Amino acid sequence: MSERQNLQDQFLNTLRKEHVHCSVFLVNGIKLVGRIESFDQYMVLLRGNDQAVQAIFKHAISTISPAKQVAFGSREGGQASE
Repeated sequence: MSERQNLQDQFLNTLRKEHVHCSVFLVNGIKLVGRIESFDQYMVLLRGNDQAVQAIFKHAISTISPAKQVAFGSREGGQASE
């Protein structure tokens, strides 16, 4: 398996480590707001402003929009497309 982390994992991990507030839009149009607590291959755990944790299946997520600009990935050849 490649040692290079995929773009999705890099993005989610940066949001998690930096405790960035974000809006998570689901495919059915619902907007959830909070911080990424954890994630794996299938799910994202989102901690809301009320400190409740929601488990969201990745296939239900349309968009994740951070409240602030975040920098992630390596600058040395870490292009999204080759």
